[in-house]
Amino acid sequence: MSTHNTGPAGTTGIGDPDTDIAIETPSGTIQTPPQKPNRRQMLTALATNFRALPVLVALLALVIFFSTQSDVFLSSRNISNLLVQTVVTGTIALGLVFILLVAEISLSVAAISGVTSVFMAKLVVEAGVPGWLAIVIAISVGVLIGILTGAWATRFLVPTFVVTLGLGLVLNGIQLALLPDSGRYSLLGTGIEDIAGTYLTGVWSWGFLVLAVAAVGLLALSRYGRNRSFGIETSLLRVVILPVAAMAIIGGVLVAALNSSQGVPLPVAIFMVLLGLAGYLLSETRFGLHLYAVGGNVDAAARSGISVRRIKMIAFAISGGLAALAGVIAASRLLGVSVSSGGGIGGGALLLNAIAAAVIGGVSLFGGRGRASSALLGALVIGTVSNGLNLMGVETQVQLIVTGVLLVLAVTLDRTIERATGPTTK
Repeated sequence: MSTHNTGPAGTTGIGDPDTDIAIETPSGTIQTPPQKPNRRQMLTALATNFRALPVLVALLALVIFFSTQSDVFLSSRNISNLLVQTVVTGTIALGLVFILLVAEISLSVAAISGVTSVFMAKLVVEAGVPGWLAIVIAISVGVLIGILTGAWATRFLVPTFVVTLGLGLVLNGIQLALLPDSGRYSLLGTGIEDIAGTYLTGVWSWGFLVLAVAAVGLLALSRYGRNRSFGIETSLLRVVILPVAAMAIIGGVLVAALNSSQGVPLPVAIFMVLLGLAGYLLSETRFGLHLYAVGGNVDAAARSGISVRRIKMIAFAISGGLAALAGVIAASRLLGVSVSSGGGIGGGALLLNAIAAAVIGGVSLFGGRGRASSALLGALVIGTVSNGLNLMGVETQVQLIVTGVLLVLAVTLDRTIERATGPTTK
């Protein structure tokens, strides 16, 4: 008696969910029915192609729940406010995606956001520096802080948890020293407030949506073509058509809703551009490939010739720059900076929300797995919970508890997937 696979050439069929097994016997060939997917296969699919599915289901459930609790929740004005609130957390979370991908962590991103925004305000208010130039300087300072963080951690082999924790305290002290005696700088009349106060309306909002959908389509087509060229089994429907159609439909509904109020907020448009750029870096460049390689197995990456130190320094530099940009957007939205900028001394809820957003969105704390879109999905979950509970009149401590529970559940799911899809041990 012998067994052979009647499926596609080059596959064994063993453990494949839809594989028919033909068993030859003296009386003929018996065709067994397709095997059902086992737990490991389902978790593998969840860790790769369908990682965003639980987040999307949870987000939809939250939207339905809060819409039944408050008539204001789905109003165009509240949706606009929710998206703008999400941008700050999402931008910092996007920077954390790069750090988490190389299996590192940063506890100073909120402090970087606060100190760079205060420094920007000081330049504008006291030194008379033009607003655009002050913003460029602030972001450059954030990038420099990130480079120094990565260099210190990789040069002296100090855990980034310790380095960034200490750095955060240092930056908190500098932030206090930069502030005036009043404890606040007002940005009214500086032009910086126009960032959060500008909206894309009419043809500009729809044009932006068309460009965004086209960019997603091009990235998806590139991924599909690359998979085919390497002989990787892929699906045009799943990889290209469904994501583009989903973005077009959801984006169209959002743009129509926002246009019924003031339009698409400029910070939201900026964040979407950042997501597109980050997605391109991670999926279409050698740098992105090296990020995943370092996070997946740092020793193997080093042996293959990848400069692990350089990759980590660049990841921290990107994170620092995005944290600084988030501080600029927050300052524009609040019309000033103060002790509470960057989440207040110690980072507080902003740091928790940013880390939670990245992890809830699907980035692994253990490195090597995650996408740029994870920052968006996670930030939307965090923002929806916060906005919905505020409308319900729930106290802040309850919001923190809910966010913490979501973070623990997300890490638990991630760890479960990691253990189930990792190498089998005996």
